[in-house]
Amino acid sequence: MTGGSRGIGRAIAIELASRGADVAINYFRNHKEARSTQAEIEALGVRCIRVTAHLAESAQVKKLFKAVSGEFGHLDILINNAASGVQRSAMELEEKHWDWTMNINTKAPWLCTQAAVPLMKEGGRVVNISSLGSGRVLPLYLSVGVSKAGLEAVTRYLAVELAPLGITVNAVSGGYVATEALEHFPNADDMLNIAKSKTPGNQLLTPQDMAKTVAFLCSEDAAMIRGQVIVVDGGMSLVL
Repeated sequence: MTGGSRGIGRAIAIELASRGADVAINYFRNHKEARSTQAEIEALGVRCIRVTAHLAESAQVKKLFKAVSGEFGHLDILINNAASGVQRSAMELEEKHWDWTMNINTKAPWLCTQAAVPLMKEGGRVVNISSLGSGRVLPLYLSVGVSKAGLEAVTRYLAVELAPLGITVNAVSGGYVATEALEHFPNADDMLNIAKSKTPGNQLLTPQDMAKTVAFLCSEDAAMIRGQVIVVDGGMSLVL
């Protein structure tokens, strides 16, 4: 589980742990949140390790999966959730911002999948976390939106290539979720107000809503779902 110390990643890690999975959570800087998440997972009676790694660097990706292999010996599920980005308009965005976002949001999931596949001895599940900005134009979302569109393309290509190995690859695309990540957007309050008013039933999406869908894609019941992007947004995109 990349980006597993908080927000959607934390919810997914805890959901999988509650279903009996041992978990490895990757994070970048927030040691306090990672320790807290690890403790909550271990309280469910499963094993959990936490590994800090900057996924934009291939050497760090290798370090992460070496730790996973050393602790568990194999891997059944990879969740590519770690994401970053700079919220600026196209004219204000700098090249370094573009490269940072693409490296973490698009390149890293590919590198992580490359490293994970040799550990998936009897098939496996890969789930990438995308967003509605991959196909819709959201304010100040250029670099992230393009990176998520790329991630969805990576999902399709990997799904076809890895199918003969019994590995399924899918993506879950979420609407606006009230997490710490959203607080970095200068228009966060407007985004949440729009999400609530435009979602049928006026309910905001939660990290747990995303987590349950991810868990389903990791189950045997989803074995024939491949290369798909499952939208979890409460129906918001239907009326935007």
